[in-house]
Amino acid sequence: MSKFLRFIGIVGVFIVTTAAWLVFGAVMDGRTRSQSGELRGQVSELWGTVQSQQAPRFTFEWRTEEIETRSETVDGKVTEIRERVLRTQHKEMSPESSGITADIDLDQRLKGLMWYALYDVDFSGEWSYTHTEIQDGWLRLGFSFPDASGLYDDFTFVVNGEDLARTLRPQAGQVTHAIPVRTGDTVTLAIGYSSRGMDEWRYVPAPGVANLENFDLTMTTDFEDIDFPSFSMSPSTRSREPRGWILAWTFEQIVTGHDIGMVMPTPIQPGQLAAKLSFSAPVSLLFFFLILFVLGTLRSIDIHPINYLFLGAAFFAFHLLFGYSVDHIHVAAAFALSSAVSMLLVVTYLRLVVSARFAFVEAAAAQLVYLVGFSLAYFWDGFTGLTITVLSILTLFLLMQLTGRLRWTELLAVKKVAEKPAPVPGGQPAR
Repeated sequence: MSKFLRFIGIVGVFIVTTAAWLVFGAVMDGRTRSQSGELRGQVSELWGTVQSQQAPRFTFEWRTEEIETRSETVDGKVTEIRERVLRTQHKEMSPESSGITADIDLDQRLKGLMWYALYDVDFSGEWSYTHTEIQDGWLRLGFSFPDASGLYDDFTFVVNGEDLARTLRPQAGQVTHAIPVRTGDTVTLAIGYSSRGMDEWRYVPAPGVANLENFDLTMTTDFEDIDFPSFSMSPSTRSREPRGWILAWTFEQIVTGHDIGMVMPTPIQPGQLAAKLSFSAPVSLLFFFLILFVLGTLRSIDIHPINYLFLGAAFFAFHLLFGYSVDHIHVAAAFALSSAVSMLLVVTYLRLVVSARFAFVEAAAAQLVYLVGFSLAYFWDGFTGLTITVLSILTLFLLMQLTGRLRWTELLAVKKVAEKPAPVPGGQPAR
């Protein structure tokens, strides 16, 4: 077989293997999406959902006496009747100070091909209000739980030092209590509970844009990788602790419509990682085939396209084993097992096809870089593209240096077979 036909055969093997990877990547992506939709609901039922804790509402209610005029018709005569009526007025008030703490402990759980960022939260807050209105009336304190179907342990609702939690009856996920107030009265409200949620926790100081005075929220975490939700405020101060972070939002006076929150870190998703590795696998195989082809050309090593087919299958075995083992064992163990199996297949095969030295040195080094190294790049979030780019440029440089003196026209030329003269009767060749 000429080198040109051999090259065409290798390209055909690469195309077939690429098609297999694309199909397998689509299968893994579909499995991941299917499990995510099914299992997320089950996990949220057992543990909880995203929690967004709203600040308590302070509503001042008072009554006013008004003269109401209405018309009545008696014996065909229209008579105006004026009477005094009492109307209840409402006005939303703001606390003069707010002190909140949220202690968040991460509890990541793996189900199927998906990691879920679950957390426990200990929430407590204290708000004070001084009545400056000239009218006397009632201050209605309203508190909404972040999830109407959630679990809230050790719930306290302390008004002016008295815990009313046992007397309150939640309705539609909220509790209310009214207390009489006069001008100059100060009302303090303290609320606390322990709960659990998923993915994200927020504190909403007020609906819409609000004026916050003497505001302080302190959040502690037991994890290092912190991130803040969109449309939220960054902390005023942050302090690194052995178990995580202490974050503080402290304002004497601020007008804002943003929330305060934390996004829980999530490990590498095994299903998504398996799909990404499959979709990018043709790039690593391309470089591996190029290295083998160039080395075979330079050293006159006979590697048939059928041999390349088995090598491509050995590369595919890495992704196949990783995709179906990563939901049973830890992602690092699945990666190590798949890498070892694939390299064992390639090295032991090339030992028979070429030589032990070529298999254990050149081929093993190339597979270690282009299969294991390329795949490891996906574990470095934010550096995947840069790592693959650097490896690609270094490979290009190596190939250019190795093949710079080759004459590809002569090397890949199809050699014509000389025609033999036709025999003539009598056994003498024709002249």
